[in-house]
Amino acid sequence: MEIFLIRLLQFMLAIGLLVLLHEGGHFFFAKLFGVRVDKFYLFFDPSIWKWDGSLFKFKPKNSDTQYGVGWLPLGGYCKIAGMIDESFDTEQMKQPEQPWEFRAKPAWQRLLIMIGGVLVNFLLALFIYSMILFHWGDTYIPVKNMSMGMKFNTEAKALGFKDGDILVGTEKGEFKDFSADLFRDISEAKRVDIIRNGKAMSLNLPGEINLLGMLKAEPAFVRPLIPAEVDSVMADSPAASIGLQKGDKIVAINGKAIDSYNEFTDQLGVLEDMMTAAKTSEDSLKVRTATIVYEREGLATEATAEGQTATAVAIRDTATVTLTPELKLGFFVKAIAGIYEPITKEYGFFESFPAGIKYGWNVLAGYVGDMKYVFTADGAKSLGGFGAIGSLFPPTWDWYLFWKMTAFLSIILAFMNILPIPALDGGHVLFLIYEMITRRKPSETFMIRAEYVGFGILILLMVFANLNDILRWLGYM
Repeated sequence: MEIFLIRLLQFMLAIGLLVLLHEGGHFFFAKLFGVRVDKFYLFFDPSIWKWDGSLFKFKPKNSDTQYGVGWLPLGGYCKIAGMIDESFDTEQMKQPEQPWEFRAKPAWQRLLIMIGGVLVNFLLALFIYSMILFHWGDTYIPVKNMSMGMKFNTEAKALGFKDGDILVGTEKGEFKDFSADLFRDISEAKRVDIIRNGKAMSLNLPGEINLLGMLKAEPAFVRPLIPAEVDSVMADSPAASIGLQKGDKIVAINGKAIDSYNEFTDQLGVLEDMMTAAKTSEDSLKVRTATIVYEREGLATEATAEGQTATAVAIRDTATVTLTPELKLGFFVKAIAGIYEPITKEYGFFESFPAGIKYGWNVLAGYVGDMKYVFTADGAKSLGGFGAIGSLFPPTWDWYLFWKMTAFLSIILAFMNILPIPALDGGHVLFLIYEMITRRKPSETFMIRAEYVGFGILILLMVFANLNDILRWLGYM
C-alpha cells in the first residue's frame, strides 16, 4: 500500500505540474494577443447535481479569468473566449464577434495560442534534462566494459549471437549503456560489432528486427550476464533453510545446469508456467519442491614430503528445498552496478543545456520512431493507461528518477497533443494551417462536429488503454 501511495503521489505531482504549465502556455499567448481567458483550471470540473465541480476557485478583482481546481484529475483546461473547444460552449459562438475573442484574431496569432502548450512542454522537458545533467551528471556503465558479456535468447542466437559476447556497437556507432536505445540500434542495424573470446568481430543483421518483439520476449533478447553467485540471503527464507551463504554459486536446479543468474531466473519462469497448470495443492507443492545444486569454495588438504598443504577447491552440495508460493529461493545477487564500475560525466551549468537538448531530442526521436508499433496487434496490447504510467515511477521517493520521468512525460504530452486529431491542439493547428493556405475558415458547424469526433476518439483510446491495465492486473495479458 505504501508503494502504491508513493507512486500515486509522484504521478499526481508530475501530471499536475505538466498540465498546469501546458495550459499556462496557451494562457500566456492568449494574454499576449489580448484574448480573454474565461477559465483556467487544473483538472476538470464537471458539475454534479447542484455542485459546479470546483474543489477550489477564485476570480481576482478586475480580472476576466476564473482560476480553480476541478475534482476530476484527467488533465486541465484553459477556456479561451470565442473558441470551439472541449467545453462545447456553442452559445458564446452565437453571439456577435468581439475584438477580444480568439476568433477575431489573425490566424498566425491563433496558431501561436494553440501551439503554446506543446511548446512549453517540449521546452520544459529539455530544461529538466539539462538540470538533471547539471545536478547529477550522466552516470552509466559502458556496454563495452561489461566484460562477462551478455546472455541471449533463442531468437538472438539464431542471428549469430552467443552467450558471453561483449556488445560494442553497430554501423551507427558505439553502444553507450544498456537501455532501450541499445535494442533500438540492434533492431535497425545491418552490422553489429562484438568481442567474442577476446577477439573483435562483426555479425550481419537483417536491419529490420521487430523492436517490440525484442523488448517483450521472455527470456529477453539480450541481458547482461550475471553470475549465479549468492551475495546475500534473506532471513527465514528457503535459501537460509538449506544453509546457502555469501559466495555460493548455483550450478543446477531440478537437474538443469545453470551457467548464470539469468539462466536460474529462466528456470523459475518454467516453474511459474507449471504452477499455472497445477490443479491441486499437491500439484503446487510438487512444483515448489526443487533440487538445488551449489558450489562453495573450500580447502582440501594433501600430505606431501614437506607436510600437509591446503588447496582451494569447489565443494559441490545438493539440497532439496520448498520454494515460496511466489517461487522464490530467497537470495540476492550483485546488481550490475556492483559488478562493474559506473562512470559519471559531469556538466557545468552552461554545458548542460546543449547536452540536455541533445538528450531530449534523442528521447523524442526514439519515441516517435517507436509509434509505428502502436498500429500492430502486439503494440495495441502494450498500450497502457494511468496505471501503466504510474508504475513507471520508482517505488521509493527518488528526485532523480522523478524528474527524469517527468521530463519524459512532458515530451509524450507535447507529442501526443500535436497529433492532428480534432479536440487536441494538433487538430486546431491543422485547421488553422488549412485556413492560412486557403484563406477560408472552416465553418463553425464543421468545427463543432470535428470536436465531438475527436473527443470521442480520445475517450475510446483512454478506455482501451485503461482496460489493458485492468486485464494485465487480472493476469489476462
